[in-house]
Amino acid sequence: MNANVGNADRILRIVAGIILISLVFVGPKTVWGWVGLVPLFTGLFRWCPAYTLFGLNTCKKP
Repeated sequence: MNANVGNADRILRIVAGIILISLVFVGPKTVWGWVGLVPLFTGLFRWCPAYTLFGLNTCKKP
């Protein structure tokens, strides 16, 4: 499992995930906030299965 999520993309995913998850506890309090786990985990693990499918990579080349 090679990293395919770059730094800017990673930070954006983590922030978006936290915001979506916070909707479960504050705001409309719907279960749709749990969708935020997807961007949160892909940001934390620096690997996105959709990027692998489409051959994308936002990491800097060594």
